[in-house]
Amino acid sequence: MEAVKKYYQIKAERLIRNFERRGIEAYYCPDAGKAVEKVLDLIPGNASVSWGGSMTLKQIGLLDKLREKDLKLLDRDTAKTDDEKRKIQHEAFNCDYYLMSSNAITEDGKLVNIDGNGNRIAALIYGPANVIVIAGMNKVTADEDSAIKRIRTYAAPMNAIRLNKNTPCTRTGSCQDCLSDDCICSQILVTRKSNYKKRIKVILVGEELGF
Repeated sequence: MEAVKKYYQIKAERLIRNFERRGIEAYYCPDAGKAVEKVLDLIPGNASVSWGGSMTLKQIGLLDKLREKDLKLLDRDTAKTDDEKRKIQHEAFNCDYYLMSSNAITEDGKLVNIDGNGNRIAALIYGPANVIVIAGMNKVTADEDSAIKRIRTYAAPMNAIRLNKNTPCTRTGSCQDCLSDDCICSQILVTRKSNYKKRIKVILVGEELGF
C-alpha cells in the first residue's frame, strides 16, 4: 500500500539522521531490488565478502547475486564439515565486507541482536573492515526494551523453528529464558555507536523482511 511505503520512508529519514549521529552510515531503499543494487554498489570488485546467517539476505536474493560477481566469497554454506565451517567463520573476521541483518533496530538508531554462537555479532563489533546491515522496516521498534521483547517473543522462536532447534520456544512460541543446548539466545548485543565512523552501513528496506 502506498500509505505504508510513505510511512516507512518518513520513519527511515529520521532513523538515518539518528544513525549518522552514532557514526553509522545509513540509506533507505523502497524495495528489496533497490537494496540489492545498493549493496552491490557499495562493494568494489575483487573484495573479500562473507555474511552471517540471515533470512533477509536469502529472501532478497542477495547471496545469489554475490555469487555471480567477481568477489572473494567466504561462504560457510560450501563447508563439508563442521571444522571447515568454523574455519570459514573465523576467516570472515578479516574480510573486506561482512553482510548481515539485525534482529531489531530502535528508533533512535541502535542495533539490537541476540545470537547463539556469537560469530555474527562478533563480526559486527570488530574485525571486518566494513559491515553492511540490511533490514526491513518491520524490525524498527520504539526502544531497547521493545527491541529485546520483539526478538524474544517473535524473532528467536521463528528462527529456532526454522533451524529445527529443540528449545521450549519452538513449542510455546515465546522465549522461556532457557539454557538448552540448542539455545540460540546466548549473546545479547546493543550497538549504540560506531567509533570507526561509517564502518557500519545500514540499508533500511521499505518492506517486511526476515524475522
